[in-house]
Amino acid sequence: MKKSETDSFDLPSDFDPKVYLLLHADVQDAGIDPAKHYLDFGKNEGRPYRAPKKILETLLGGRTSECDSYLHSNSDTKRAGIAKHTNIRKWLASIGNKKGFRVLEIGSRSVISDALWKDNIPDCEYTGFDVLEGKNVDVVGDAHCLSQYFEPNSFDLVISFAVFEHIAMPWVVAEEISKILDIGGHVCLETHFSFSEHELPWHFFQFNSRALEVLFCPELGFEVVDSGLDTPIVGRFSHYAAEYLRGKLVYNLFCHSSLIAKKIKEKKETKDGEPFNWRQVYKRLKDESIYPKESGMK
Repeated sequence: MKKSETDSFDLPSDFDPKVYLLLHADVQDAGIDPAKHYLDFGKNEGRPYRAPKKILETLLGGRTSECDSYLHSNSDTKRAGIAKHTNIRKWLASIGNKKGFRVLEIGSRSVISDALWKDNIPDCEYTGFDVLEGKNVDVVGDAHCLSQYFEPNSFDLVISFAVFEHIAMPWVVAEEISKILDIGGHVCLETHFSFSEHELPWHFFQFNSRALEVLFCPELGFEVVDSGLDTPIVGRFSHYAAEYLRGKLVYNLFCHSSLIAKKIKEKKETKDGEPFNWRQVYKRLKDESIYPKESGMK
């Protein structure tokens, strides 16, 4: 196995191999894997792996449209690291492939293919949960009511992929996951930030990284291990858009939004001993941050 594969968790979450090669012609000319070079040499040498748009345009000979395919995010966009689309399976195998490790998959039914996530954790105690009967489903039920199907602290890991966009009230499911997940256990999710509507009418939400962090919050006993966006998309407004928008590039599009969070305690009560409610979470968010004074579509 190549070092760039085994050490991929050490890469910065916003490392872009195409940009790295564009900035360092010597690496490209030598035909060296950019991730491997950065980990072996570039990091110690202080080589940059990101660049402003103007610099990239210069390196690309002014080809603006091509430059946009290199600019996957701005500095405020949080990129996933170990939770990114190509790393999640490695993380699952590193944490969950052992006997007695209790894993629940929400949305386990084989819909498109049989490339099941449990193939990465074959030795665990796996339970497949889905709203419909089908292949790879052990328990049929509604994720909004997980605690009606499973005892508290029943699982060491809860995983769910390409499902949360189809959940009518994901905040309720987050609460339910917190009930059935054992302390020290993890929740690992991947859903969509930018993607076409599908499986209608049950497609309700798109998530950025901070949306998932809001759901799996300290008040429910969670500590975020990693989250962010991945799988960049280059898009334009179509001919059918408003005339002033037609053909314009849409920046900061990513297909996947993911999160890994650890349950470090049972859900928190208020100082007055009142049960958990989402207004507690909002109050904390309001105290910690504020809507940006300068905003707008860029």
